[in-house]
Amino acid sequence: MKAVNLDVPWVFVGKTDTELSVVYLVEHAPAQSLAREDGWRAFRVAGQMDFGLTGVLAGLSAVLAQAAISIFALSTFDTDYILVKEEKFTKALEVLELAGYEVPRAILPLEK
Repeated sequence: MKAVNLDVPWVFVGKTDTELSVVYLVEHAPAQSLAREDGWRAFRVAGQMDFGLTGVLAGLSAVLAQAAISIFALSTFDTDYILVKEEKFTKALEVLELAGYEVPRAILPLEK
């Protein structure tokens, strides 16, 4: 197995007893992998998330689920990231705004 390149600007690694998942920007993804799915866009939940907060990701995902938008959620020590398929990205932002969430337009480009 090749090493995960941690020197790129955006990479997320999740490892369990049954899998190793690595999320890269498309331009940094290795040429070969066991499975790969392109076409995602992401947005970051604003601000540092205190561990005492509950339901933030659940609220966001519920709004998106009601609009038939599947998500791929990534959590770090500081915050959460929500990835949606490219074709649902604009709709995701719109339904979150309609639900009362503040959605800044500086969005993380997970694909160029």
